[in-house]
Amino acid sequence: MALHLRLGVGLYHAAIRLAALFSPKARAWVDGREGLWGRLSAKAGDLEGCLWMHCASVGEFEQGRPVLEALKARHPELPVLVTFFSPSGYHARKDYGLATHVDYLPPDGRANAARFVHLVRPRAVLWVKYEFWPGWLRTLREQRVPAYLISGIFRPRQAFFRWYGGAHRSMLRCFTHLFVQEERSLALLRSIGIDPVTVSGDTRFDRVDAIARAGERLPLGMAFHRAMDAPVLVAGSTWPADEALIADALNGLTRPPRLVVVPHEPSEAALLAAERCMPRPVERWSHLEQRLTTSARTSGSAAPPDEDPLFARTLLVDRMGILARLYQHGDVAYVGGGFGAGIHSLLEAAAWGKPVIFGPRHHKFAEAAGLIEAGGGFEVRDAHQLRQVLERLLNDRGAREAAAAAALGYVREQVGATQRIVSAIGGSLAEVTS
Repeated sequence: MALHLRLGVGLYHAAIRLAALFSPKARAWVDGREGLWGRLSAKAGDLEGCLWMHCASVGEFEQGRPVLEALKARHPELPVLVTFFSPSGYHARKDYGLATHVDYLPPDGRANAARFVHLVRPRAVLWVKYEFWPGWLRTLREQRVPAYLISGIFRPRQAFFRWYGGAHRSMLRCFTHLFVQEERSLALLRSIGIDPVTVSGDTRFDRVDAIARAGERLPLGMAFHRAMDAPVLVAGSTWPADEALIADALNGLTRPPRLVVVPHEPSEAALLAAERCMPRPVERWSHLEQRLTTSARTSGSAAPPDEDPLFARTLLVDRMGILARLYQHGDVAYVGGGFGAGIHSLLEAAAWGKPVIFGPRHHKFAEAAGLIEAGGGFEVRDAHQLRQVLERLLNDRGAREAAAAAALGYVREQVGATQRIVSAIGGSLAEVTS
């Protein structure tokens, strides 16, 4: 690997450690890796010959999860190791039941990678979507550990395809096989001589479809939806810009919806900010759960509607891990992030057959364009546009049902990536395990 690439990685990790003096997120990254080698050494015997999946964070975990689970079903004898780059991913999935062990990825470097591979001796590696670390990839190739890129996606502006990207291209040659989401990525990779590559599709469709087909209800979400004869807008993964937009757009609506708001980062500060701008009365999910179990409702007497927490105008969700199931208990979905770094998962809502509204920053997300083209997705750039879309979807049942069917149809048409990947990997994995 080129010296400048190794230096860049070293400077990146040094910057994180410096930022840890001021940033809680960077501090969590550093603190999470304290004691890492001791934990891995203690589990080395259980992990030997494991199927290892590495993800940047929880979104990539959900993307790789269908493949991991399908391979584990075919090879139940294999231990499973899951690693994360980010603290948020680790904390969200550290108790993942299928895994023999869940931990952080040690910082990139040839020494760390060689030590890691010697400890756990992985049978095969799934690298989800991105996370291209030169020391890791080169070590896996030298140690003859099969490494597969799952649901990769590439764009012309990436360093791999620039005149100066020779070191980056060498990382791609370390993979045994690359499974990409669409034909454009295949063409880009072949233009620089990278092979073998297969267009498998996006495994996220399989994951969200499986969640929806399982049909696991959230009793509180269902009760909130049924409490009043009014439509419910589920606003998921929202940031302050999204919440201000929604609050503004609700003014003047003919039939204002009730709201379920799920902040992307449910810190106390974020929850308080959302409470201040959302229509009142506002009830928090955890408080409502507690009140419903201790209120007069349990003794058989019903509270009047103006005192019943189920009749709140806004339900503010302060729990993590339920959004993918919560969308089913709304009529229309709004997905946040489109006025910041980029939208969050549209597919979680679309898989339940919900029309999906989102902001303008979605150019990196093929599913946004796909949903718009299908008729199940709606881009809004300001409160006026959001108000117009909500008026139509909330007041015209035919329009809402048509958009819902379009969103669901789009997801169902894209299902199948997991099977294509597992069919390709399964044979070579069987050869390795025999």
